[in-house]
Amino acid sequence: MHIAMVSGEYPPRWGGIGSVVYHLAGHLAERGHRVSIITRTHKGRAPAQQGVSVIEVPWLKAPMAFTRSYGKNALSALKILHAREPVDVVHTLLPLVSWTKKEYQAVEKDIAPVVSALNGSWIGEREGMRLAARHRESATWKNPNDLAILTTAKWYAKYERAGVNESSVCVAISQSTKQEFERWYSPPDDWKCETVLYGVDHLVFRPLNTDDEEEQLEHEALRKEYDAADEEALCGRPSHETPLLLAVGRLVARKGYRTLLRAMPSILERFPGARLCIIGRGHMGKTLLRQARKLGVGHAVFIRPGMSFEKLAQHFRSADLVVYPSYYEGQGLIPLESLASGTPVVTVDQPPLTEMIDSTVGELFETGNPEDLARAVCKSLEDPNGRTEQAERGRNRVLNHYTYEHNAEAYEKIYLDLIQA
Repeated sequence: MHIAMVSGEYPPRWGGIGSVVYHLAGHLAERGHRVSIITRTHKGRAPAQQGVSVIEVPWLKAPMAFTRSYGKNALSALKILHAREPVDVVHTLLPLVSWTKKEYQAVEKDIAPVVSALNGSWIGEREGMRLAARHRESATWKNPNDLAILTTAKWYAKYERAGVNESSVCVAISQSTKQEFERWYSPPDDWKCETVLYGVDHLVFRPLNTDDEEEQLEHEALRKEYDAADEEALCGRPSHETPLLLAVGRLVARKGYRTLLRAMPSILERFPGARLCIIGRGHMGKTLLRQARKLGVGHAVFIRPGMSFEKLAQHFRSADLVVYPSYYEGQGLIPLESLASGTPVVTVDQPPLTEMIDSTVGELFETGNPEDLARAVCKSLEDPNGRTEQAERGRNRVLNHYTYEHNAEAYEKIYLDLIQA
């Protein structure tokens, strides 16, 4: 089967969608399929995978508008690809590709049936930013991308509606996202929509191996870098004296970092040796550091830019707890990467996070409530043995349900059912 994936993100442009497409394509190729990726041009070279080819197309470098320019150029590239090597199924990754109703109909008629993955909606993103603003997160006007979503989400929603209505099958990345699209777009009664939660790379994101001397040394160096190096921590056991908290994701308002910082004084009152490392790219770095200093917690907060998966994975496995205070997600891969790494998660008590995280693998807190966030973190830190048990259950949950092997098998079935119908 020849699968054409139309994805606005692909390595070296990683991001959540880029990472998913890279791994899903590789696993589909391992299952004997040919995969062609049509993505945006980017500096650097895409990593090679056997059975996977990459076609780059130009795009307008402007917030939101890039989805339309990329979509048009991707469609032209898709037609050329199909003429050269017939395509059996077209897999689009929404919302980063904007096609009109007529364009979807043309692809379905002249090329192949379309499977559209629903990775969250522009309207959902807009509502998430509004919720974050009500909880005093960063001003949206400081980020051109956020401002563009706020002002144009309704306009670009028509392209999402076209994908919902004209694709042969839609695949939502969480039950919450499926319900969101039903709420915003009122799809037809015969709408075909599956739900497949994305997995993670459980070989990269894995628990700490203290028997590996090199890895143990990296762990010790990382804990010392963040001033979180008591004896228990250095030995790879849950720390009570100098617990290391980790938060990962883009430095934008809807990720909830200011709420997390407002929780830090209460956390430090109970655990004076606690430290917080925030990893992510974005416009809010200086703002967050200023807030930390004003709150009197600047000594305990570190902000790091994006890094390689290997280094990021070391942070996950070396941390005591991952905190994920996001106001909106289509699914949210960070909590799963944490569980795969053997680290419990504290996150918000709203879908889709509650589809993956519960009290058996972490703790939940009221969205936007720093006092409740501090309570949940302290509850976890006060129970090192409980965290060890949560870590084991979390890793098993990922292996049993949330891997790219599971994803490739699920999507293969969707493709085949569609082609053979």
